[in-house]
Amino acid sequence: MKLGHKYLITMRFLTGSSNHTWSPIMTIDTTTLSYWLNWRFLICAILILAAMVVSLLLIWKYDGSSKSRSHRRENGQKKAAFLDKDDVWKTSYKAIHPNWLLAYRLIAFSLLLSLLTADVVLHGVRILYFYTQWTFTLATVYFLLGSSLSIRGCLQSCKGGSGASTDGVDTERGTYIAPVPEKSVLIVSNGLNSHGEPHDYCGLALQIVFQMTAGAVVLTDCVFWLLIYPFLTDKNYKLHFLAVCMHSVNAICLLGDVCLNRLRFPFFRIAYFVLWTCVFVIFQWILHIFVSLRWPYPFLDLSSQYAPLWYFAVGILHLPCYGMFAILIRIKTCWLSRLFHSPIEM
Repeated sequence: MKLGHKYLITMRFLTGSSNHTWSPIMTIDTTTLSYWLNWRFLICAILILAAMVVSLLLIWKYDGSSKSRSHRRENGQKKAAFLDKDDVWKTSYKAIHPNWLLAYRLIAFSLLLSLLTADVVLHGVRILYFYTQWTFTLATVYFLLGSSLSIRGCLQSCKGGSGASTDGVDTERGTYIAPVPEKSVLIVSNGLNSHGEPHDYCGLALQIVFQMTAGAVVLTDCVFWLLIYPFLTDKNYKLHFLAVCMHSVNAICLLGDVCLNRLRFPFFRIAYFVLWTCVFVIFQWILHIFVSLRWPYPFLDLSSQYAPLWYFAVGILHLPCYGMFAILIRIKTCWLSRLFHSPIEM
């Protein structure tokens, strides 16, 4: 049975086509024991389990282990996993006022929420069955949380009488003002920051959601534009406005935020991105155990003898998808360092 032909109509539904007629080919009953009790599911289950175990170990080592955190603090190390409290709302370039980042996040949140709402209204709640909408929702949550923290930071800055560009040169008097050293509040994961004060869990959540969203957005858009649209959709299918937006606007909005924000991008947090995808796969497994449905994506179908290879290939794709943003942020950091002729920690 050819995967491409089997899923033509399914992909029409995925992309939001007005034609929701199902394929005449019968779907394999996913609620039978024979569908699950076989070597294909066993290998796929081992792959998913291994990915989750490795991810949890990475999270425990770098985000959860109090021993490793105390060791870094004792040695005065400031790793990329640590985040200054102001980093969640200030910009990477001091000449750009944080209010611009706030305005951008509010606009991006409104745009993503409008597109997601329109998608649900036009195609129903069942559209949330797909990874695309999961990722789009995650991006919307990121900009909601980012907007909230930007509002809080800007308000606190106004009350404190200090802005993002008060250090350096007093443009009105034409004199240099030495920057006042501020206590650095590090967002870590042990309940207390380096000064023994409760840290900002929202800031930590923002950084983690940002890194999850970055990888998931690249994975979603690349799979759609490079695999699903050219090979798994009907030749007569024409893209409509909403389908294009759902697979491009999220990445565009995130790229704009990357150019403005000061968030770091430690590579070990690919673990959260991998867990996000694993949760989606497990959700699909549980759903198909009880309800016989077509799979949202053909490479999730366990009836194919190539299913383990598909699962492994999609798993490997997480590395370049996450790495793209890691490299982009690294380039931005290097460019800022050369611009200011000093090392900048991102």
